[in-house]
Order: sequence, then structure tokens, then C-alpha cells
Amino acid sequence: MLLDKALAATAHASPQDFGNFQRHIEPEWLEEAMQKRRGTATVRKRRLPVLQVIWLVLGMALLRNRSIADVVSKLDLALPGPRGPTVAPSAVASARKRLGEEPMERLFHRCAGEWAHDSASHHRWRGLSVYGVDGSTVRVPDSTENRGEFGSQGAGGGRGTSGYPLVRLVALMALRSHLLAAVRFGPYKKGEGSYATELWSSVPDDSLTILDRGFLAAGILIPLARDGKNRGWLTRAKSNTRWEVIRQLGPGDDLVEMTVTRDARRKDNSLPERWSMRAIRYERKGFRPQRLLTSLVDAQQYPANELIALYHERWELELGYDEIKTEILEREETIRSRSPMTVRQELWGILTTYNLIRLEMEQVANEARVEPIRISFVMALRLIQDEWLWSANSSPGAIPRHLRDLRAALKDFILPPRREERVYPRAVKVKMSNYARKRPVVVTGAPI
Repeated sequence: MLLDKALAATAHASPQDFGNFQRHIEPEWLEEAMQKRRGTATVRKRRLPVLQVIWLVLGMALLRNRSIADVVSKLDLALPGPRGPTVAPSAVASARKRLGEEPMERLFHRCAGEWAHDSASHHRWRGLSVYGVDGSTVRVPDSTENRGEFGSQGAGGGRGTSGYPLVRLVALMALRSHLLAAVRFGPYKKGEGSYATELWSSVPDDSLTILDRGFLAAGILIPLARDGKNRGWLTRAKSNTRWEVIRQLGPGDDLVEMTVTRDARRKDNSLPERWSMRAIRYERKGFRPQRLLTSLVDAQQYPANELIALYHERWELELGYDEIKTEILEREETIRSRSPMTVRQELWGILTTYNLIRLEMEQVANEARVEPIRISFVMALRLIQDEWLWSANSSPGAIPRHLRDLRAALKDFILPPRREERVYPRAVKVKMSNYARKRPVVVTGAPI
């Protein structure tokens, strides 16, 4: 299972032992990430060798409420030396700089590509793996470098800009297990649609990708379906979306055709002038009538009532973002890193750690024979954090028993089945602060 090798290695975290993090993060994946980073891997005896720094970055995400120095101490990452197993803060900063961002990025994509697609293939709908795509933002520390690299959101009305720089992030998720299959992130000014199209190469054949209506654009969705084999999409129409009905497929179910705008074809001359899809009308209690649009035009193979129910699984991605922001990041204003390189490095570590937790949850769900989304993420995170801290001071012989106890405990936190009849219109329960907003001060055109 996920923590068998990881916790055993954590209890004996010498440079020689760190190659033993196996089973899910395979040793060769770490070596691939190491070898492809800029420059050559260091062979000198340092206080924090590069391979250990990878696990430090993952530990920073898992042990969010502890300082980086404390993470080093708790995971026993320091090399033995004449001054004892301690690491100065400057050594940690230097070690992260030596590691860079590329090994963490490659490690995430290597792990995600293996875990998420395998999971999605085991939770199919009518032969299709089910994915979701949506965007979010992450606040980062307000340093000059971060604001220059990532930018921020305009406040409108001449009021300046947002208090913190923002990273825009778009993820491809296996919806039925919450495992992330691919992620793109970067400057806030780049739109979600642009990041999304970069994900299409990661979408497998025989799949259905569910998206928010903000992604309803020919330049985004036509390539998704066209450039793969049996790759479908499902989204909701906007209030101003217009089409021409070609023929009726069933009650409230039509084959329709849209005109691709000249602007879209100017940006991508491979787009056709006309665009066919299916429009399904539905209404949920307490909401206005809506239309779903999909590239799955075979009404017999893909029934309308099932597509209507399936569309609302899109919210699993929103829940996944909440798990990262509220539970892993503990709703703190920003992540830790103050430079663009370390921001990207830390984000890849957070995303990889999230997948590690979700993978363990899926295996517990398989043993309990329930859906992965019925395991409590909060309890899984807390128990895994406790095990990491416990293992640093435990004998290796006791680890297998504790792992069995961990999984047994997780099974006690199986959530009840979702009650689909519940309705939650968007609203807030806490009023926003009455204090004035503190915004960046601009001097000679440069934010500080």
C-alpha cells in the first residue's frame, strides 16, 4: 500500500535509504526526475542531498502547520555530521534552489499519469472514463518577484489590484476518485481556456470530459473531440448560446448545429464553419430550466437521463479544489514560497501529495468495496499526518501493524451515500469584513 515503504524509509532517512520509497512513487521515477533537472546531480555530501529535498517538498505540503525546519526534523532528513542532524534554514533554502522546479513537475506528471488514468479506467460510464476540467486560483506571497511573474486580479473601478499575486490553475481530474491526471498553471492573465487546451494531450481515448460552461468555445472543445479516438465532452449551455435544430432525438433531446465564429477560425484555421452537437433540456427542482450540450450524439448508446445525472459529477472537481485549499492548505492566505521558482516547486509538491492521499483512499475504498468518494478526506489526511509523525520515532518492525490499524481506522470513516435530492443554492453565511482592503502600493510603476 501507499505508506508501507514510505513510512519505513522515513524512520531511517539516510541518503542510502531514500531510494526505498517504492510501491507507488517508484524509485526509477525519482531517478528520472533527478537526471532530467538542469545541470548534473550533485555527488557531494551535502546537508540535504537533492533526493531528500524531493521528500522535504512533499512533507511541506503534508505537514502544513509546521515550519520547514520542523518538517526537516520530523522526517529526519538531515545527514549525520559533526554538528548533529540539524539543518540551518539557509541550507534548506539552498537545497530547494538546487532542486529547482523541474524534478517536482516531472514527478507529478509521472505519478499522475499512472494513477489517475488507471483509476478512471476502473470507474467507467458506458465504456468511457469520466474526467472533469475546471480552473481555480492560488494566492502566493506578495513579493515583487511573484507579482511580476504571476500578476494579479484587477479590483475594478480604478481601485488598483488584488492584495496578493494569483496563480491560475486548471486541472484534469478523474472525477470518480478525485485523482489529478494533469495540471497546468501559471500567470493569472492567461485564460482558463488556454490552459485547458494544453491538457488535451493527457486526455485518453474512450473518455468523457465534463466541463463548466465557461469552456464552451469551438477552439477549446472541437480539438478535444477531434484529436482523439472517441473522446467526448459534456457541458452546459450559456444563456445566450444559439443553435439550429437539425432533428429531434427524443423528448427535449435534439441534434443541433452551431456556427463557428470568424474570430475562432481566424485563430485556428483548422476549425470547421459549422459545429454539430446534441442539446438536452432538463430542469432540477429549485432551479431554472437548463440545456446540456455534448458531443455524444448517439441517443441510444448515451441516454439523455444518464447524461443529465452525470453532468453533476462535475462538482467533484470543485470538491477536490476544496480539499486542497481548505484541508491541505488549511485556508491560509498564501502558500509558503516567496520566489516564482519555489512557488512552482511547492505547488507541484502540493498536487503530488494530494494525489498520494487520494490514492491511499482509493485503495481503502477498494478493500471496503465502496466508491472512493465515500472515504472521508479529512480523516484520511489527519491519520496519514499522524502516521508520518509517529513513524519518525518508531521501530521499523511496528510499522506494518500501524499501517493495518491506519486502514482499519479509515474504514470507520466511510461516508454515507450522497443524497442526490438535496439542493444547495449558492449563498454565504458569513458577511465580508468591514475593514478597508489593503492593496499594493505602486512606486514609479513597480509594485512593492
